[in-house]
Amino acid sequence: MSAEEQRLKQIRTGEADWYKWGPYLSERQWGTVREDYSSDGNAWGYFPHDHARSRTYRWGEDGLGGITDSHNLLCFALALWNGNDPILKERLFGLTNSEGNHGEDVKEYYFYLDSTPTHSYMKYLYKYPQAEFPYNDLVETNRNRDRYQLEYELLDTGIFEGDRYFDVFVEYAKGDVEDILIQISIANRGPEAAPIHVLPTLWFRNTWTWAVGGAKPVFTKIEGTGNSVIHAQITDTLLDKYVKDYYFYCDGVAPLLFTENETNNQRLFNTANASPYVKDGINNAVVQGQQNAVNPSDVGTKVSPHYEVTVGAGETKVLRFRLTNQAPAQVGQPFGTFDQQFAARVQEADEFYATVIPPAVQADRDRANVMRQALAGMMWTKQYFYYDVDQWLRERNITPWTSPSNRKHVRNNDWFHMYNDDIVSMPDKWEYPWYAAWDLAFHVIPISLIDPDFAKDQLMLMLREDYLHPNGQIPAYEWNFGDVNPPVHAFATWEIYTRDRERNNGEGDLEFLKYAFSKLLINFTWWVNRKDEGGNNLFQGGFLGLDNISVFDRSSPLPTGGHLEQADGTSWMVFFSQRMFQIAIELALHDSIYEDLAIKFFEHTMWISGAMDRIGDHCDELWDEADGFFYDVLRLPDGNSTRLKVRSLVGLLPLMAVAVFPSEAFEKLPRFKARAREFIMRHPELTQNVHLPSKPGEQNRLMLSVLNEDKLRRVLSRMLDESEFLSDCGIRSLSRYHLDNPYRFYHGGQEFKVGYVAGDSTSGMFGGNSNWRGPIWMPVNLLLIRSLLQLYSYYGDAFTIEYPTGSGNQVTLFTVAQCISERIAGIFLKDESGRRPVYGTAAEKFQTDPHWRDLILFYEYFNGDSGAGIGASHQTGWTGCIARIIQALGYFTPETVMNTVAPGELAKYPVEGLAE
Repeated sequence: MSAEEQRLKQIRTGEADWYKWGPYLSERQWGTVREDYSSDGNAWGYFPHDHARSRTYRWGEDGLGGITDSHNLLCFALALWNGNDPILKERLFGLTNSEGNHGEDVKEYYFYLDSTPTHSYMKYLYKYPQAEFPYNDLVETNRNRDRYQLEYELLDTGIFEGDRYFDVFVEYAKGDVEDILIQISIANRGPEAAPIHVLPTLWFRNTWTWAVGGAKPVFTKIEGTGNSVIHAQITDTLLDKYVKDYYFYCDGVAPLLFTENETNNQRLFNTANASPYVKDGINNAVVQGQQNAVNPSDVGTKVSPHYEVTVGAGETKVLRFRLTNQAPAQVGQPFGTFDQQFAARVQEADEFYATVIPPAVQADRDRANVMRQALAGMMWTKQYFYYDVDQWLRERNITPWTSPSNRKHVRNNDWFHMYNDDIVSMPDKWEYPWYAAWDLAFHVIPISLIDPDFAKDQLMLMLREDYLHPNGQIPAYEWNFGDVNPPVHAFATWEIYTRDRERNNGEGDLEFLKYAFSKLLINFTWWVNRKDEGGNNLFQGGFLGLDNISVFDRSSPLPTGGHLEQADGTSWMVFFSQRMFQIAIELALHDSIYEDLAIKFFEHTMWISGAMDRIGDHCDELWDEADGFFYDVLRLPDGNSTRLKVRSLVGLLPLMAVAVFPSEAFEKLPRFKARAREFIMRHPELTQNVHLPSKPGEQNRLMLSVLNEDKLRRVLSRMLDESEFLSDCGIRSLSRYHLDNPYRFYHGGQEFKVGYVAGDSTSGMFGGNSNWRGPIWMPVNLLLIRSLLQLYSYYGDAFTIEYPTGSGNQVTLFTVAQCISERIAGIFLKDESGRRPVYGTAAEKFQTDPHWRDLILFYEYFNGDSGAGIGASHQTGWTGCIARIIQALGYFTPETVMNTVAPGELAKYPVEGLAE
């Protein structure tokens, strides 16, 4: 067992809390819903970037490459000044939604290079220009571009020309649970020596200003140690159970600048300050030379040692620090074993990842680099998330007894129960510094490769009573908790359970599975009761996270009136029901009380599947027999209906709805088997067009699938057609057929159009920064690959399909899954010319410069033709699933798939109760 695995075991047994300190600091707290107390809900306008250096936050903190404790009370992050910028670089800069021609976007270059699950070792890189940072240029140029032009990026400004920038590396190594070694390395990549001010900053989150606040903590200077030392004291008895006394040691002596984490009301609102020392006091002292802006008494709630460093051309300067609960009398020489401890943590990180990254992947340095950086990103995007919605609403004079008409203008106005005070995996910590339910379900897939316990905890978090709505809805995302995301929680639960079972020699975590299942039952009931308007097992869902994939904005009332019966919403519900069926079978094999629930979800699956394609040829159902594809159906108020014949992921998602079982499982559940047989006999109208678990496949397996063999072939023929869905980099979200043949729908003299757009959205729907009209998205590609492997485990080598369509090349479904996986992985990997498709043709520095070319950005989604990254540049979140895909490519063979029941999970089906 590696040292890192031992630390994870200590967390699991309660022996040591290695999670206590981590990268839980947000990279953008300004412009978030929590900080928005405006009357119009314009979060970006109410608390802009310009306020962030001067204004105290209510619900969290942000910083550059920072760490904090698990309750965000004591924070540490980097601040820099190149001598030219108008402000300290204390946090990342980016555009608000209205400023960008494709929505909000961070305009910085920073990289998560490494992290273990316990954060015993972490490494971060920030690229800081030596010339003045082009804040205004970025805003004005992007604001003046339209949706048909590319975004104007930081590299486009010329700020990095001549390599006049610093690579600032921040590394953390834990000597113990509450002993953190910090090393900051500043490398000058330019041709001349250049000065830089380095201000490692400590501050307390302001918990004392608010009505429910307590006593104020304090930083003080400790004299006479030979090093600059700061004492951090928590004086509030309500908080010291989380964080007590800490000491921050500088290696050597540096000036210490003290101020308060208090709002500069004078600057922002032209009202008096409570104290002469305010949040931007250090900024004002360093940048503007206002020496009276910092406290000469060396006390405060924010403090920075101030280093003025000149770094020669090609030179690297190193600064060392230590944050620990050991006082000077205990610690002795604070840097005596610093280098040895750091080296040990780096070696332990390498040893740990050697157990995670398959040998075949390790043999390919580039693949191993992509996989490790993806997993590092998953660890760095953990964030402390604090949001008491009841308190937030009351501070806006909204209570549960406020009239609905007065409440409706305030978002999340019926989520009074919600109290979030946790470490949560975020999509990213700048553009999406809040959790999103369906994103999180995909996050746990790569996270489970290195920390299965944290993965399980994250899934259970969303099902807790202070997250899950009393009506059963899982919260969607902070901007609108009541919006509807795809129901993928059961899928993630089953995936994590089976992978965990394999690690533990066939012993699954049944308590986790039972807990999740019990809560998912409530959520399933919410879906059935709220999202099936006609009561006919055809679901609306609405938004479903696929933003602008539809003809209409599905979060708003339809301009036609009536409602949509969504092929994707209904597919997600079959998928949900199947996973619940799978879980119920698993639990029933250990406890017969779950057998009735297995029957329930088998019947639900059949009802929904049968509704997607009824017996006979109907013009008002999701399946189009002539096209061999699924479409949304628009139900009009006058009773008429029409298919919206857009070839999109909406029609591919029924491929997900497949579940494979060993026949022995059903033999051990005779009551279920008898009831299922009886149900099928009573309802032949539900079974004719689906694949039933009655015909044995490979190794006597049984399969339940929405697609029978004929449908499967017809849908796959479109998906694997390079002129439609199959790109060089994976499966597109919209068929390329619509490039020259956009779908048009007319109503009330207005045209509604869906056309193929390979890159950034040209539609204003959802702010224009999310696009499902052509680009490639990692999560749905992962689901499609998973389904292909499951189908292969049933059909085996006897089933072949033309790949690509029209090529005449017949291959197995395993080969198709493998080829699509390689296309997806190829987005990030160097091609034969040494270029990475993810960086497209514009970012030449990323392709050729030795200080850039091995740094990976994990974008939100990817150009449907070229694979170039689009959207949020650091959404390692679900894009981090590339780690799982690369890992699988490192060991999957047809034999390994055939030795599993659920391919992608290297585990046999549980044999308990089946062995006799």
